[in-house]
Amino acid sequence: MSFAQPAPERVRVTADPDWYESAGISLGVRVGNLVFTSGQAPIDEHGTTVGVGDFEAQARQALANLSTVLTNAGSSLADTVKATVFVTDIGQQDVFAKLRAEHFPHRPHLAESFVEVSSLADPEWMIEIEAIGLVP
Repeated sequence: MSFAQPAPERVRVTADPDWYESAGISLGVRVGNLVFTSGQAPIDEHGTTVGVGDFEAQARQALANLSTVLTNAGSSLADTVKATVFVTDIGQQDVFAKLRAEHFPHRPHLAESFVEVSSLADPEWMIEIEAIGLVP
């Protein structure tokens, strides 16, 4: 026996200004009580790279952007269940571990993948973070 359930509505998550609108992608998409974010880069609300050459400054900006997207979808960093962190230098793992403890202190800890890549969409970017959050 199978039941056909209607698919949950997909709702685009935005901000004002929406720093990804010009790229033709959503900051995130909410489906039911889940939020899927696009990779959040170290850019300000106008798309300007923050902290060129400074990994910690870039990570803080990416985390701030992630927080904004989750909050605008009805979620939060505290409700994050999975994050994927893309970095151009795996040697920054200790710096990010410190920031993770600041921004995700809740238990159980989130599931995370920390991945080194050869480059990101902008050569000045050192980090990009995507996440899945719950809407309580």
